[in-house]
Amino acid sequence: MLKHLTFATIGATIVALGFGNTALAATLEIIASNLDNPRGLTIGANSSLYVTEAGRGGAGPCIPSPTNPTASVCYGATGALTRIENGTVTRVVTGLPSLAAPDGSEATGAHDIAFDATGQPYVLIGLGSDPAVRSALGVPEFGQLLKINALNGGSDWTAIADVSAFEQAENPDGSGVDSNPYSFVIQNNTAYVADAGANALLKVDLDNGDVDLASVFGSRLVTNPFGGPYIPMQSVPNAVASSSDDTLYVGELTGFPFPVDGARVYRVANGVPEIFAEGFTNIIDLDFDSNGNLYVLEYATNGILSGDFTGALTRLNPDGTRTTLLQDGLLAPTSFTFGDDGDIFIANRGIAAGQGEIIRFNPNDSQPVPEPSSWIGLLAITSIGGFLKVTQRRRYCSHS
Repeated sequence: MLKHLTFATIGATIVALGFGNTALAATLEIIASNLDNPRGLTIGANSSLYVTEAGRGGAGPCIPSPTNPTASVCYGATGALTRIENGTVTRVVTGLPSLAAPDGSEATGAHDIAFDATGQPYVLIGLGSDPAVRSALGVPEFGQLLKINALNGGSDWTAIADVSAFEQAENPDGSGVDSNPYSFVIQNNTAYVADAGANALLKVDLDNGDVDLASVFGSRLVTNPFGGPYIPMQSVPNAVASSSDDTLYVGELTGFPFPVDGARVYRVANGVPEIFAEGFTNIIDLDFDSNGNLYVLEYATNGILSGDFTGALTRLNPDGTRTTLLQDGLLAPTSFTFGDDGDIFIANRGIAAGQGEIIRFNPNDSQPVPEPSSWIGLLAITSIGGFLKVTQRRRYCSHS
């Protein structure tokens, strides 16, 4: 069972990049850099941009790595919530729990951020393992939803819901016990959490912290890339978005073998997931714009096993067609959100300590370019290490 994005450590690797259908030539602006494994993005008060940093781990305690039993990931209070406002980058919450390998890869920690209708911020902390390992760490916040009490650079929060405990008690998909809360949206006073490890969408009452099942995503049979019979592939739902009518949509990363074009977007109504769109690869985030168009962010368009971490942002148009808004320049993207005047912000290079960045682009300023069927470029990737355990929608979603 593989419920984590498993990447071998990469150093000074050259990969070939292919460019997809109906692309636009976009101008990118880096507005923040040197971030530690940036994950969730949202817009808060005064149009400020907030990003969670999963951190770089620390000196320990340590537990076995969920992706490499011969290695360890170690705890450190190195996660953060960071605000980008008027060109200034400030860590407004520090000391959030983080698990990572010694080089800062394989980071799990602050995965997502959302504000409720009153402006109250919440941060979701991942886990990426059996919740029982938390006793060895002595850090109960892993796998929990935190209410942030102050945005003053300190470490003031309250754990309001133990999301991972639901998997430990109920295990809704019936496979091995594994929890990794990764993405959430807030509707009124309920948070809907995509637990990628549990293969489930959970609902959390923000008043009392009760956690219940909203939907479960089963395995399906896919082609074995190494030959032989079909093999089961887990869904790994790691992205959730809410439409204007409060309908929930869930995107899946997929588990091993991470097939190209094998990821789906599900519409969840009355607890039942229905296929809404398919043909994507390793979905990492999704959201709706103000016109009701769905945008899908892919983590690795050629599939995780390819070693090519070129991502893509695609818009599903009302007539059913798709437009690739951005691909060139995206490397292991982990989330996006909409700003003012058509701006889109993307967390890029999201699986490396000290190398993460936030980029801004506006598709309205982009120009169509001819479709090259086999255009290939080369990109040197330096010191991209580890493995993102996802196994992030707009985080600001309040419909009354």
